Amino acid sequence: MVHYLKTIQPYFRDVWLGLKTFEVRRNDRNYQTGDYLVLQEYDAERAMLTGEEITVEVKYLLRDEQFCKEGFVVMGIDAFKFQAKSEVEE
Repeated sequence: MVHYLKTIQPYFRDVWLGLKTFEVRRNDRNYQTGDYLVLQEYDAERAMLTGEEITVEVKYLLRDEQFCKEGFVVMGIDAFKFQAKSEVEE
């Protein structure tokens, strides 16, 4: 399954740089290990996507309510799956 998700700064940049290897999201899409997340950079001030994207694979899921707010999930993402749209178009 592929999920397209808006991602604001500084979180988009931190995933791009390999500093952030997890995503915390509301589990409204029934995320599963092996899913792909297309993180789309979102400019909140202008209320629009910038066109930059990074694709990552979900490698680990934490749903335990002892550690996560109810209805949320922490996903470990695989850093070697990074791909920016601007790199593909060059």
